[in-house]
Amino acid sequence: MAIGFGIIGCGMISKFHARAIADVRGAKLVACFNRTLPAAERLAAEFGGSAHDDLERFLATPGLDVVTIATPSGAHLEPALAAAAAGKHVIVEKPLEITLKRCDAMIDACRRAGVLLATIFPSRFHRAARLLKEAVEQERFGRLTLGDAYVKWYRSQQYYDSGAWRGTWDLDGGGALMNQAIHSVDLLTWIMGPVTEIAAFTGTLAHERIEVEDTAVATLRFANGALGTIEATTAAFPGSLKRIEIHGDGGSAVLQEEDLTLWEFARPRASDRKIREAMAGRTTTGGGAADPKAIGHHGHAALFKEVVGAIRGGNPLTCDGNEGRRAVEIILGLYKAAETGRRVSFPLTKDPVLAARRRSRETS
Repeated sequence: MAIGFGIIGCGMISKFHARAIADVRGAKLVACFNRTLPAAERLAAEFGGSAHDDLERFLATPGLDVVTIATPSGAHLEPALAAAAAGKHVIVEKPLEITLKRCDAMIDACRRAGVLLATIFPSRFHRAARLLKEAVEQERFGRLTLGDAYVKWYRSQQYYDSGAWRGTWDLDGGGALMNQAIHSVDLLTWIMGPVTEIAAFTGTLAHERIEVEDTAVATLRFANGALGTIEATTAAFPGSLKRIEIHGDGGSAVLQEEDLTLWEFARPRASDRKIREAMAGRTTTGGGAADPKAIGHHGHAALFKEVVGAIRGGNPLTCDGNEGRRAVEIILGLYKAAETGRRVSFPLTKDPVLAARRRSRETS
């Protein structure tokens, strides 16, 4: 019998969820929920399932096993708590939530309910990214020295003006880092390992009427001793594919979206040439660099497939709630470092108090 999926939040990203569900054998979309019914009806008409604007009735849909949450970032917790209480497994779009307290509440609720909690980080499922992580684990880079993430994207002013929640602390949780570059923050730290210190600068340089940053630069120290950088912006016209660079005294590799554009080691293997050939030219979309809709859904599908496997066979999840929390922790620490002009150490013991967030609430 198929695992029944339901989608909460029927905006732009929900179509990627629906397409991914359709591509997973043994999965079926059975229900769609949105606070305004017409949006749910449109999604259900295109992809199947029933449409709801009542969350309790949505969660009572016969055959509903898994809920995917595609609401604005700061509105992930409440539907996740309701789904867990109803005994449904939960998959949440990035970021997991916008504060550590809210992340922890979600993680705890799902643990107590005995349901799975997964965070959507599709880039982890790209074959090139997995090869890169395997090479680090096999110590092919020798002593790791540098790990860098570059997300030089472009979003117009119209993009931010298109939704009242965009560019706000309370619902977006941050700007170029929390909304766009979080994929690369996760990927970099998944590959390189834990971060112990961050120093940073952020700014709102090219957009109006937003509370959050559109440009950020950070320097990192990893637990293994390597150093690194994160550069993120939504103000770099026309937008470039995101890039991860890993370097060590025994090798270097560059991951650009789904392509390995550099793969060189001091001790080469016979398989290296085949990897270079197979992992070049795989990117078929703009990767979201200039258009948030210009992405594929295959990463979502791979994650949903993993969740179906975990439900049926108890397999561990690549991107569980704790992994989602980790990326949020790093970004919040980065914001604090930029605000104070001081280095921030990890792990954080609690949510940092951000004056920018407080000011936005006082003026709203």
